[in-house]
Amino acid sequence: MYNILKEYLNPNQIAMAGVLAAFLLTFLGLKFPFPFLPKDQGREFAVNGALSKGKTRGVGLTFVTSFIISCLLFMPLTREYIIYCILLFAIMLSGYLDDAAETPWSDYKKGAIDLVLSIMTVVTFLNFNTSELHIGPATINLPYPVYFILAIVLLWVSINVTNCSDGVDGLCGSLCCVVIASFAVLFPLQLGNYVIASLLFVATLLAYLCFNSKPSSMLMGDAGSRALGFFIAILAMKTGHPLMFVILALMLIIDGGLGLVKVFLLRFLKIHILKKTLTPIHDHVRKNKDWSDTQVVFRFTIIQFLFAVIGYMILASF
Repeated sequence: MYNILKEYLNPNQIAMAGVLAAFLLTFLGLKFPFPFLPKDQGREFAVNGALSKGKTRGVGLTFVTSFIISCLLFMPLTREYIIYCILLFAIMLSGYLDDAAETPWSDYKKGAIDLVLSIMTVVTFLNFNTSELHIGPATINLPYPVYFILAIVLLWVSINVTNCSDGVDGLCGSLCCVVIASFAVLFPLQLGNYVIASLLFVATLLAYLCFNSKPSSMLMGDAGSRALGFFIAILAMKTGHPLMFVILALMLIIDGGLGLVKVFLLRFLKIHILKKTLTPIHDHVRKNKDWSDTQVVFRFTIIQFLFAVIGYMILASF
């Protein structure tokens, strides 16, 4: 499809056509959702969790599929990117099967799936890229085993903090729009055609937010949040500046990551921290600070945008 389009349009026009197509394809797919998508059962442990009961869940299946189709039609494809699309679909499917299961999957089962897919992803990455790590103007050539381990950690963290941030109507989608767009804007040369992929994913998320803004009619579920975390980690690695993930996704890390640290320390080391703080943080500010859902989404998104500005200032200083 891309080879046909480039005979009539320039690359920028093809990219914009892809953005429109991705938005419309996702919007129509969500407007007329698949009948087999599960219904949310509500979550008693989450703030306002009962309000989600009965809503269509797992629509990440729809917008991730729309994103992949849009990539196949409007991007110049490489073998590396095709493999990432397959792995993206796999991580999405694992999340969807969890969404649709009568009994939620255990953390160990999901962790094992994350590990296997992360290993496959890093093997693919190192087959097509170097193990160089850029920190400001400095370049560090990491040994392959060291980069291999650090990249797996990055993938695991990104998948899980993004997953944990999905608890308020519009929050995860809005934050991920800012994070993905930030990587695309700050690293256009390093990302190359992955900038187009970023625009396509943002387009699908904007279509999703039409239905997920409060009061939402549907939820992305693990199918969407886990795929988003996976894609963000890929972008971070492709920039050659993976440590920028800490800044460009800091609101995701703060919101979802503190809960992961809290659970890890309590489960494995019997250390209980943040006893008076609900996690994810979006639950804490809603219950203990009286923030409305809309305030959480706007304030967290604004903060994430400011972190993106800080990231730009850091890069511009070198």
